[in-house]
Amino acid sequence: MINYKNTETTLIHGGISIDERTGAVNIPIYQTSTYKQDGLGKMRGYEYSRTGNPTREALEALINDLEGGVAGFAFGSGMAALTAVLSLLHSGDRVLISSNVYGGTFRLLSKVFDHFDITYTIADTTDLSVYESQINDDVKAVIIESPANPLMTVTDIRAVAEVSHRHGLLVIVDNTFMTPYLQKPLELGADIVVHSATKYLGGHSDVVSGLVVVSTQELAEKIAFIQNSTGGVLGPFDSFLLIRGIKTLAVRMDRHVENAEKVAKLLLEHKAVKKVYYPGLETAQGYEINRRQAKNGGAMISFELHENYDINTFFESLELVSLAESLGGVESLVCHPSTMTHASIPADIRKKVGITDGLIRLSVGIENIDDILADIENAIAKSERK
Repeated sequence: MINYKNTETTLIHGGISIDERTGAVNIPIYQTSTYKQDGLGKMRGYEYSRTGNPTREALEALINDLEGGVAGFAFGSGMAALTAVLSLLHSGDRVLISSNVYGGTFRLLSKVFDHFDITYTIADTTDLSVYESQINDDVKAVIIESPANPLMTVTDIRAVAEVSHRHGLLVIVDNTFMTPYLQKPLELGADIVVHSATKYLGGHSDVVSGLVVVSTQELAEKIAFIQNSTGGVLGPFDSFLLIRGIKTLAVRMDRHVENAEKVAKLLLEHKAVKKVYYPGLETAQGYEINRRQAKNGGAMISFELHENYDINTFFESLELVSLAESLGGVESLVCHPSTMTHASIPADIRKKVGITDGLIRLSVGIENIDDILADIENAIAKSERK
Protein backbone atom coordinates (compact mmCIF):
# COMPACT_ATOMS: atom_id res chain seq x y z
CA MET A 1 0.00 0.00 0.00
CA ILE A 2 1.35 3.41 -1.04
CA ASN A 3 0.61 6.27 1.36
CA TYR A 4 -0.50 9.00 -1.00
CA LYS A 5 -0.02 12.57 0.14
CA ASN A 6 -3.32 13.85 -1.19
CA THR A 7 -6.81 12.60 -0.37
CA GLU A 8 -7.96 13.05 -3.97
CA THR A 9 -5.47 10.38 -5.05
CA THR A 10 -6.22 8.05 -2.13
CA LEU A 11 -9.92 8.14 -3.04
CA ILE A 12 -9.05 6.49 -6.34
CA HIS A 13 -6.00 4.40 -5.52
CA GLY A 14 -6.35 3.71 -1.78
CA GLY A 15 -7.11 0.37 -0.19
CA ILE A 16 -6.98 -2.58 -2.58
CA SER A 17 -7.52 -0.78 -5.88
CA ILE A 18 -6.27 -3.38 -8.37
CA ASP A 19 -7.11 -7.08 -8.61
CA GLU A 20 -3.72 -8.77 -8.29
CA ARG A 21 -4.76 -11.94 -10.12
CA THR A 22 -6.01 -10.28 -13.30
CA GLY A 23 -4.75 -6.70 -13.12
CA ALA A 24 -8.32 -5.37 -13.31
CA VAL A 25 -8.39 -1.71 -12.22
CA ASN A 26 -11.75 -2.31 -10.55
CA ILE A 27 -12.03 -4.91 -7.81
CA PRO A 28 -14.38 -7.68 -8.99
CA ILE A 29 -17.71 -8.39 -7.33
CA TYR A 30 -17.06 -11.63 -5.48
CA GLN A 31 -20.69 -12.72 -5.36
CA THR A 32 -20.20 -15.82 -3.27
CA SER A 33 -21.26 -16.98 0.16
CA THR A 34 -18.53 -19.56 0.73
CA TYR A 35 -15.04 -20.62 -0.46
CA LYS A 36 -13.48 -23.97 -1.33
CA GLN A 37 -10.85 -25.08 1.19
CA ASP A 38 -7.83 -27.12 0.13
CA GLY A 39 -7.98 -29.27 3.24
CA LEU A 40 -8.80 -29.05 6.92
CA GLY A 41 -7.50 -25.71 8.10
CA LYS A 42 -6.15 -24.92 4.63
CA MET A 43 -8.00 -21.81 3.42
CA ARG A 44 -7.02 -19.33 0.71
CA GLY A 45 -7.72 -16.37 2.98
CA TYR A 46 -11.50 -16.67 3.08
CA GLU A 47 -13.99 -19.16 4.45
CA TYR A 48 -17.44 -17.52 4.59
CA SER A 49 -18.57 -14.13 3.31
CA ARG A 50 -20.03 -12.94 6.59
CA THR A 51 -16.52 -13.24 8.01
CA GLY A 52 -14.69 -11.88 4.99
CA ASN A 53 -15.27 -11.11 1.33
CA PRO A 54 -12.64 -9.73 -1.10
CA THR A 55 -14.89 -6.95 -2.44
CA ARG A 56 -15.90 -5.85 1.03
CA GLU A 57 -12.30 -6.13 2.17
CA ALA A 58 -11.23 -3.69 -0.57
CA LEU A 59 -13.86 -1.20 0.58
CA GLU A 60 -12.83 -1.57 4.22
CA ALA A 61 -9.19 -1.01 3.34
CA LEU A 62 -10.14 2.07 1.32
CA ILE A 63 -12.15 3.80 4.07
CA ASN A 64 -9.41 2.97 6.56
CA ASP A 65 -6.80 4.64 4.34
CA LEU A 66 -9.03 7.68 3.89
CA GLU A 67 -9.68 8.17 7.61
CA GLY A 68 -6.13 7.25 8.65
CA GLY A 69 -7.08 4.46 11.04
CA VAL A 70 -5.97 0.96 11.93
CA ALA A 71 -8.89 -0.91 10.36
CA GLY A 72 -12.16 -0.27 8.55
CA PHE A 73 -15.44 -2.20 8.63
CA ALA A 74 -18.43 -2.18 6.27
CA PHE A 75 -22.02 -2.73 7.38
CA GLY A 76 -25.45 -2.98 5.79
CA SER A 77 -26.46 0.53 6.93
CA GLY A 78 -25.25 3.45 9.00
CA MET A 79 -27.44 2.28 11.86
CA ALA A 80 -25.95 -1.22 11.66
CA ALA A 81 -22.50 0.39 11.89
CA LEU A 82 -23.47 2.43 14.95
CA THR A 83 -25.13 -0.62 16.52
CA ALA A 84 -21.85 -2.51 16.23
CA VAL A 85 -19.96 0.37 17.85
CA LEU A 86 -22.44 0.69 20.73
CA SER A 87 -22.13 -3.07 21.25
CA LEU A 88 -18.69 -2.32 22.72
CA LEU A 89 -20.51 -1.03 25.82
CA HIS A 90 -21.79 -2.99 28.81
CA SER A 91 -24.93 -2.96 30.93
CA GLY A 92 -24.88 0.04 33.25
CA ASP A 93 -22.81 2.20 30.91
CA ARG A 94 -23.98 5.67 29.90
CA VAL A 95 -23.33 7.53 26.63
CA LEU A 96 -23.23 11.29 26.15
CA ILE A 97 -24.65 12.51 22.84
CA SER A 98 -24.43 15.93 21.17
CA SER A 99 -27.48 18.10 21.76
CA ASN A 100 -28.75 17.62 18.22
CA VAL A 101 -28.01 14.35 16.49
CA TYR A 102 -29.66 12.24 13.82
CA GLY A 103 -33.05 10.97 15.01
CA GLY A 104 -32.07 7.38 14.27
CA THR A 105 -29.16 7.62 16.70
CA PHE A 106 -31.51 8.89 19.40
CA ARG A 107 -34.02 6.12 18.63
CA LEU A 108 -31.35 3.42 18.75
CA LEU A 109 -30.25 4.52 22.21
CA SER A 110 -33.67 5.31 23.67
CA LYS A 111 -35.62 2.37 22.24
CA VAL A 112 -33.10 -0.46 21.74
CA PHE A 113 -30.01 -0.15 23.90
CA ASP A 114 -32.07 0.98 26.87
CA HIS A 115 -33.31 -2.66 26.99
CA PHE A 116 -29.75 -3.62 27.93
CA ASP A 117 -29.45 -0.85 30.55
CA ILE A 118 -27.19 1.25 28.34
CA THR A 119 -28.44 4.78 28.82
CA TYR A 120 -27.76 8.21 27.35
CA THR A 121 -27.59 11.87 28.35
CA ILE A 122 -27.91 14.79 25.94
CA ALA A 123 -24.82 16.95 26.36
CA ASP A 124 -23.76 20.36 25.14
CA THR A 125 -20.49 19.39 23.49
CA THR A 126 -19.96 22.98 22.34
CA ASP A 127 -19.31 24.15 25.93
CA LEU A 128 -16.35 22.25 27.40
CA SER A 129 -17.04 23.13 31.05
CA VAL A 130 -20.70 22.15 30.78
CA TYR A 131 -19.76 19.00 28.89
CA GLU A 132 -17.18 17.93 31.46
CA SER A 133 -19.63 18.52 34.30
CA GLN A 134 -21.89 15.85 32.81
CA ILE A 135 -19.21 13.16 32.98
CA ASN A 136 -19.47 10.73 35.88
CA ASP A 137 -18.32 7.18 36.60
CA ASP A 138 -21.16 5.68 34.54
CA VAL A 139 -20.26 7.57 31.36
CA LYS A 140 -18.08 5.48 29.06
CA ALA A 141 -18.45 7.12 25.64
CA VAL A 142 -19.48 10.24 23.78
CA ILE A 143 -21.08 10.43 20.33
CA ILE A 144 -20.34 13.64 18.45
CA GLU A 145 -21.74 14.95 15.20
CA SER A 146 -19.95 18.00 13.86
CA PRO A 147 -21.64 19.67 12.12
CA ALA A 148 -24.62 18.15 13.94
CA ASN A 149 -27.85 17.08 12.31
CA PRO A 150 -29.97 19.18 11.70
CA LEU A 151 -28.84 22.50 13.28
CA MET A 152 -25.27 22.25 11.94
CA THR A 153 -23.87 22.81 15.44
CA VAL A 154 -20.07 22.67 15.47
CA THR A 155 -18.15 20.84 18.20
CA ASP A 156 -14.43 21.26 18.78
CA ILE A 157 -13.56 17.59 18.26
CA ARG A 158 -9.96 17.90 19.44
CA ALA A 159 -10.93 19.71 22.64
CA VAL A 160 -13.77 17.32 23.49
CA ALA A 161 -11.49 14.34 22.77
CA GLU A 162 -8.87 15.69 25.19
CA VAL A 163 -11.43 16.19 27.95
CA SER A 164 -13.03 12.81 27.26
CA HIS A 165 -9.76 10.91 27.30
CA ARG A 166 -8.84 12.41 30.67
CA HIS A 167 -11.92 10.63 31.98
CA GLY A 168 -11.34 7.42 30.03
CA LEU A 169 -14.21 7.91 27.58
CA LEU A 170 -14.43 6.45 24.10
CA VAL A 171 -14.81 9.24 21.54
CA ILE A 172 -17.11 8.34 18.63
CA VAL A 173 -17.59 10.80 15.77
CA ASP A 174 -20.27 10.55 13.11
CA ASN A 175 -18.49 12.02 10.08
CA THR A 176 -21.33 11.53 7.61
CA PHE A 177 -21.88 15.20 6.81
CA MET A 178 -18.21 16.00 6.22
CA THR A 179 -16.67 12.76 4.89
CA PRO A 180 -12.91 12.15 5.14
CA TYR A 181 -12.43 14.53 2.23
CA LEU A 182 -13.44 17.51 4.38
CA GLN A 183 -12.68 16.35 7.94
CA LYS A 184 -10.60 13.62 9.60
CA PRO A 185 -11.79 13.00 13.18
CA LEU A 186 -9.11 10.43 14.04
CA GLU A 187 -6.44 13.07 13.41
CA LEU A 188 -8.34 15.29 15.85
CA GLY A 189 -8.26 12.68 18.60
CA ALA A 190 -11.37 10.56 18.01
CA ASP A 191 -11.21 6.81 18.69
CA ILE A 192 -13.90 5.69 16.25
CA VAL A 193 -15.40 7.25 13.12
CA VAL A 194 -18.82 6.20 11.86
CA HIS A 195 -20.37 6.96 8.47
CA SER A 196 -23.76 6.51 6.95
CA ALA A 197 -22.05 5.74 3.66
CA THR A 198 -25.47 5.85 2.02
CA LYS A 199 -24.94 9.60 1.86
CA TYR A 200 -21.94 11.43 0.32
CA LEU A 201 -19.60 8.43 0.14
CA GLY A 202 -21.99 6.49 -2.08
CA GLY A 203 -23.20 9.77 -3.52
CA HIS A 204 -25.85 8.51 -5.94
CA SER A 205 -28.78 7.50 -3.70
CA ASP A 206 -28.50 3.91 -4.88
CA VAL A 207 -26.93 2.03 -1.96
CA VAL A 208 -27.61 1.79 1.78
CA SER A 209 -24.44 1.18 3.79
CA GLY A 210 -22.44 2.05 6.88
CA LEU A 211 -18.72 2.26 7.64
CA VAL A 212 -16.61 2.26 10.79
CA VAL A 213 -12.91 3.11 11.21
CA VAL A 214 -11.03 2.61 14.48
CA SER A 215 -7.79 4.06 15.82
CA THR A 216 -6.30 1.09 17.69
CA GLN A 217 -5.66 -2.60 17.14
CA GLU A 218 -7.61 -3.41 20.31
CA LEU A 219 -10.72 -1.69 18.97
CA ALA A 220 -10.18 -3.32 15.58
CA GLU A 221 -10.23 -6.79 17.13
CA LYS A 222 -13.37 -6.01 19.12
CA ILE A 223 -15.30 -4.54 16.18
CA ALA A 224 -14.21 -7.41 13.92
CA PHE A 225 -15.58 -9.89 16.45
CA ILE A 226 -18.87 -7.97 16.76
CA GLN A 227 -19.19 -7.61 12.97
CA ASN A 228 -18.71 -11.33 12.42
CA SER A 229 -20.86 -12.36 15.39
CA THR A 230 -23.85 -10.12 14.68
CA GLY A 231 -23.58 -10.35 10.90
CA GLY A 232 -24.79 -6.96 9.73
CA VAL A 233 -22.25 -6.91 6.91
CA LEU A 234 -22.41 -5.12 3.57
CA GLY A 235 -22.85 -7.39 0.56
CA PRO A 236 -20.30 -7.59 -2.27
CA PHE A 237 -22.36 -5.77 -4.91
CA ASP A 238 -23.13 -2.87 -2.57
CA SER A 239 -19.46 -2.81 -1.57
CA PHE A 240 -18.57 -2.47 -5.26
CA LEU A 241 -21.06 0.37 -5.71
CA LEU A 242 -19.66 2.17 -2.69
CA ILE A 243 -16.06 1.89 -3.93
CA ARG A 244 -17.21 3.30 -7.26
CA GLY A 245 -18.96 6.18 -5.52
CA ILE A 246 -15.99 7.01 -3.31
CA LYS A 247 -13.70 7.40 -6.32
CA THR A 248 -15.58 10.55 -7.38
CA LEU A 249 -16.07 11.96 -3.86
CA ALA A 250 -13.60 14.83 -4.26
CA VAL A 251 -15.04 16.23 -7.46
CA ARG A 252 -18.59 15.79 -6.20
CA MET A 253 -17.93 17.40 -2.81
CA ASP A 254 -16.20 20.37 -4.44
CA ARG A 255 -19.34 20.99 -6.52
CA HIS A 256 -21.69 20.31 -3.59
CA VAL A 257 -19.88 22.87 -1.44
CA GLU A 258 -19.57 25.45 -4.22
CA ASN A 259 -23.33 25.26 -4.72
CA ALA A 260 -24.11 25.22 -0.98
CA GLU A 261 -22.13 28.38 -0.34
CA LYS A 262 -24.20 30.21 -2.97
CA VAL A 263 -27.48 28.83 -1.60
CA ALA A 264 -26.49 29.87 1.93
CA LYS A 265 -25.73 33.39 0.70
CA LEU A 266 -29.11 33.59 -1.03
CA LEU A 267 -30.95 32.45 2.09
CA LEU A 268 -28.95 34.74 4.38
CA GLU A 269 -29.91 37.79 2.32
CA HIS A 270 -33.53 36.78 1.60
CA LYS A 271 -36.26 38.78 3.34
CA ALA A 272 -38.35 35.63 3.82
CA VAL A 273 -35.68 33.77 5.80
CA LYS A 274 -35.58 34.17 9.57
CA LYS A 275 -32.52 32.02 10.36
CA VAL A 276 -29.84 30.14 8.43
CA TYR A 277 -27.75 27.32 9.89
CA TYR A 278 -24.61 26.75 7.84
CA PRO A 279 -21.10 26.43 9.34
CA GLY A 280 -19.53 28.01 6.25
CA LEU A 281 -21.02 31.40 7.09
CA GLU A 282 -18.77 33.72 9.09
CA THR A 283 -21.75 34.54 11.32
CA ALA A 284 -22.42 30.88 12.13
CA GLN A 285 -21.95 29.28 15.54
CA GLY A 286 -18.57 27.58 15.60
CA TYR A 287 -17.37 29.05 12.31
CA GLU A 288 -13.76 29.47 13.46
CA ILE A 289 -13.65 26.01 15.04
CA ASN A 290 -15.06 24.42 11.90
CA ARG A 291 -12.53 26.30 9.77
CA ARG A 292 -9.71 24.84 11.88
CA GLN A 293 -10.86 21.23 11.84
CA ALA A 294 -12.60 20.96 8.46
CA LYS A 295 -11.81 22.00 4.92
CA ASN A 296 -15.01 24.06 4.61
CA GLY A 297 -18.63 24.21 5.73
CA GLY A 298 -19.90 21.23 3.79
CA ALA A 299 -23.10 21.13 1.76
CA MET A 300 -25.86 20.77 4.36
CA ILE A 301 -27.97 23.82 5.22
CA SER A 302 -30.93 24.28 7.55
CA PHE A 303 -33.11 27.36 7.67
CA GLU A 304 -36.39 28.79 8.92
CA LEU A 305 -38.84 31.03 7.10
CA HIS A 306 -40.68 33.91 8.75
CA GLU A 307 -44.15 33.17 10.12
CA ASN A 308 -45.93 34.74 7.14
CA TYR A 309 -44.58 31.97 4.89
CA ASP A 310 -46.22 28.53 4.74
CA ILE A 311 -43.67 25.71 4.76
CA ASN A 312 -46.17 23.19 3.36
CA THR A 313 -46.65 25.41 0.32
CA PHE A 314 -42.87 25.82 0.11
CA PHE A 315 -42.34 22.06 -0.03
CA GLU A 316 -45.16 21.56 -2.54
CA SER A 317 -43.85 24.33 -4.80
CA LEU A 318 -40.37 22.87 -5.24
CA GLU A 319 -39.87 21.25 -8.64
CA LEU A 320 -36.15 20.51 -8.96
CA VAL A 321 -35.41 19.91 -5.26
CA SER A 322 -37.08 16.72 -4.04
CA LEU A 323 -38.82 16.35 -0.67
CA ALA A 324 -37.24 13.14 0.58
CA GLU A 325 -35.41 11.42 3.40
CA SER A 326 -31.62 11.09 3.25
CA LEU A 327 -28.97 13.44 1.92
CA GLY A 328 -25.65 13.56 0.12
CA GLY A 329 -26.75 12.37 -3.31
CA VAL A 330 -26.00 14.20 -6.52
CA GLU A 331 -29.58 15.48 -6.53
CA SER A 332 -30.74 18.27 -4.20
CA LEU A 333 -33.03 17.04 -1.42
CA VAL A 334 -35.06 18.85 1.21
CA CYS A 335 -36.72 17.53 4.35
CA HIS A 336 -38.75 18.60 7.37
CA PRO A 337 -36.75 17.29 10.37
CA SER A 338 -39.64 17.46 12.88
CA THR A 339 -41.79 15.04 10.91
CA MET A 340 -39.14 13.14 8.99
CA THR A 341 -35.52 12.57 10.06
CA HIS A 342 -36.03 13.60 13.70
CA ALA A 343 -39.63 12.52 14.28
CA SER A 344 -38.45 9.79 16.67
CA ILE A 345 -37.22 12.45 19.09
CA PRO A 346 -40.01 13.54 21.50
CA ALA A 347 -41.41 17.01 20.76
CA ASP A 348 -40.32 18.44 24.11
CA ILE A 349 -36.70 17.40 23.49
CA ARG A 350 -36.80 18.74 19.92
CA LYS A 351 -38.04 22.06 21.24
CA LYS A 352 -35.41 22.15 23.98
CA VAL A 353 -32.51 21.66 21.56
CA GLY A 354 -33.92 24.05 18.95
CA ILE A 355 -35.39 21.73 16.32
CA THR A 356 -38.52 23.77 15.57
CA ASP A 357 -41.52 22.73 13.51
CA GLY A 358 -40.52 25.41 11.03
CA LEU A 359 -37.01 24.05 10.44
CA ILE A 360 -36.15 23.04 6.87
CA ARG A 361 -33.05 20.97 6.04
CA LEU A 362 -31.52 21.16 2.59
CA SER A 363 -28.97 18.81 1.03
CA VAL A 364 -27.53 20.83 -1.85
CA GLY A 365 -26.84 18.72 -4.92
CA ILE A 366 -24.56 19.19 -7.89
CA GLU A 367 -27.10 20.46 -10.42
CA ASN A 368 -26.51 23.80 -12.14
CA ILE A 369 -26.57 26.39 -9.38
CA ASP A 370 -28.83 28.76 -11.31
CA ASP A 371 -31.51 26.06 -11.49
CA ILE A 372 -31.22 25.31 -7.75
CA LEU A 373 -31.45 28.97 -6.77
CA ALA A 374 -34.39 29.60 -9.10
CA ASP A 375 -36.30 26.63 -7.67
CA ILE A 376 -35.78 27.76 -4.08
CA GLU A 377 -36.66 31.38 -4.83
CA ASN A 378 -39.80 30.35 -6.71
CA ALA A 379 -40.96 28.07 -3.85
CA ILE A 380 -40.36 30.80 -1.27
CA ALA A 381 -42.30 33.33 -3.36
CA LYS A 382 -45.26 30.97 -3.71
CA SER A 383 -45.28 30.18 0.00
CA GLU A 384 -45.85 33.77 1.14
CA ARG A 385 -49.24 34.20 2.82
CA LYS A 386 -51.13 37.07 1.17
